[in-house]
Amino acid sequence: MRDIHETLELWGAWAANDHSSLDFSHIGAGFKGLITSTSKSRAQCCDDDGIMVDGCVARLKKYKNEEYDLVISHHVFNISLRAIAKKRKCSDGTIRKELQTAHGFISGCLHMLNFL
Repeated sequence: MRDIHETLELWGAWAANDHSSLDFSHIGAGFKGLITSTSKSRAQCCDDDGIMVDGCVARLKKYKNEEYDLVISHHVFNISLRAIAKKRKCSDGTIRKELQTAHGFISGCLHMLNFL
């Protein structure tokens, strides 16, 4: 069984290199000055895995848009949870709970597809 966090980290690197079919802004939900340039030194998943995870993340966008923004900001753009919490003016714990909810949703989708 794979770890969902590791799977999303690999997918995030894959998506950051313009492989994703999701239509997310490269400015990153109000984090204009915080986004560092994406480096190709991050480990990536293969295209088949990336497309499958991409579909699950797209479903997250359909049902839970705020959690989707959080997944994109954290996994694709590598923005720390603390920086996201500061931008949203809430606690780190709140952001971690939202991310955990998003991870659970994506994990459930991947389990339904027999991916994880």
